[in-house]
Amino acid sequence: MTIKSLRWYAGSSPATKTANKTRKHTITVLPCFLLLCLFLSSCRNDMEKIQFFDEKELPQQALDSVRVVRSQNGKKQMLLTAPTISIIEKPESKTLYPKGLQIQIFDNNSQVVADIKADSAVSFDEKKIIELHRNIVIIDHRNGDTSYLKSLVWNSSEHRIFSMDPVKSVNGAQKTYGDGFESDDNFQRPFIIRQRGTLKVDDE
Repeated sequence: MTIKSLRWYAGSSPATKTANKTRKHTITVLPCFLLLCLFLSSCRNDMEKIQFFDEKELPQQALDSVRVVRSQNGKKQMLLTAPTISIIEKPESKTLYPKGLQIQIFDNNSQVVADIKADSAVSFDEKKIIELHRNIVIIDHRNGDTSYLKSLVWNSSEHRIFSMDPVKSVNGAQKTYGDGFESDDNFQRPFIIRQRGTLKVDDE
């Protein structure tokens, strides 16, 4: 008796063989079909994301070596410089400063009273608010203080510069710390919130 007839008597009729082959083929094809569906769905989702950013988040204009001056009655009040900016109009009008910025504030005699630097920033044009981020340095040329913090907000409509981040201020050999920073935008009355501690550092 051949091996084929042994399989026959074991219950594997030709019809059963055909059905098994059909099931195996179906089982093999089904995962491939599911993977194809997932792939197409993923592609569709990626395209939707691309369309979203194309319409709403991509900058409409980019400028290099930016210099903005604010003046009143012919007197310079503020000078903003940045290596590059990106202007976005949708969904909200704003200006990005991906490589940072520097702001100089002047007194009535056109003398620089303060320098503010940041590694990056974003300006919300309609709200007249600039948010500065990462490695903020504020130099007060009147009293010699240099303050360091992580973020800063300039609300020009309220004539206010402030931060609730911890602050470290250095003036020569003295170091002080605080829980925030506050000033008018003319830098006439800057102060550190809850300033405390003085540490003298000997020069090496």
